[in-house]
Parts: sequence; C-alpha cells; structure tokens
Amino acid sequence: MTNDFITSAKNQFEYYRLLGEKTFSQLTEEQLFWKFNEESNSIAAIVKHLSGNMLSRWTDFYNSDGEKEWRNRDAEFDNDIKDKNELIERWNNGWNCLFNVIDNLNVEDLDKIIYIRNQGHSVTEAINRQLTHYPYHIGQIVFIGKMVCNEKWSSLSIPKGNSSEYNEKKFEQPKERLHFTKEFIDDKKK
Repeated sequence: MTNDFITSAKNQFEYYRLLGEKTFSQLTEEQLFWKFNEESNSIAAIVKHLSGNMLSRWTDFYNSDGEKEWRNRDAEFDNDIKDKNELIERWNNGWNCLFNVIDNLNVEDLDKIIYIRNQGHSVTEAINRQLTHYPYHIGQIVFIGKMVCNEKWSSLSIPKGNSSEYNEKKFEQPKERLHFTKEFIDDKKK
C-alpha cells in the first residue's frame, strides 16, 4: 500500500463532500427539511446521521471503538435541526473530524487495527467502509435535491444529453494520470 491510497481516499471524501454542498446551495431552507413521506428522511436528517457517524467513527480514531458510547444513532434520524446554519455546522463538524484523521495518516498507519462495534478493521478497511457508507447517503441527498428542484436542478456531473460533447472535449486533451475528482475539486476552489 502506498500514499496513493491515502491521497485517493482523501480525494474521494472531498468529492462527495462537495456533491452534498453543491446540492445544499441549490435548495431553500424549507427544501432541506422536506420529506417524501413519513418513512423517508429529509436532507437535514441525513446530514445529522452522517455527522453523528463521522464524529463517532473518527474521534479518538486509534484508541476507542468507532461506535462511541455517547452516540445516539436512533436520534440522528429525528428532524430537530433548527435551520440551514445548524445543518451546515453539523455537516462541517463531521467532515472536519474525518479530515483531521485523514490529513494525518501515513502509510504505516494503514495496517493498524481499529474497532467498530468490537469488530477489528485495518485502517484501510475502515476507510473503505466509510467510502461506501457516506456516498450512499450523499446520493440520497442529491436525489432528494433533484426531486425538489425538478427542472431548476443544475446537474452536478455531465448534464443529460451532453455526454458526447463532454467526451469529445476529454479526448481532445493529452493522456495524463489524474484523479477523476481533481476537476470537480479545483472548480470548487475557484
């Protein structure tokens, strides 16, 4: 395993964080709390769950179980976030906790064993576990955003009907080794 894995994982996490943020930017405060039905989650509830998971998993990462005693997972799905500012604050708290660990990882750390609910994971496995969990929920956030925006939705990837044009531009460029998220992340920094 090399630093390529750590860099790739960090890029993936940044990419999915930005997908969520680009969705939030298209929505009104009311839309962040909208639910399709009683069995569905609002974006706010999903954010609360993601933040709770991130804080639990990444706090004291090497020394304590990733399912913290103070975590109340069931309450994460209660819609009690007051407004968009609180939603963004919770979102950022979770991601900041995650990146505090990821930014300080080195290759030697990847084989260390950490525990989640008493199940041992190498750090690599723990990262992969979260790289499947978080995109699952961020996909839900994007889908809800598309539903509530309808025709006002601005695509976060290649807009419908533009694949040929997009591919043509890509194939006009010289071949290079580049993480696919780089363009998206660089656009955010502009």
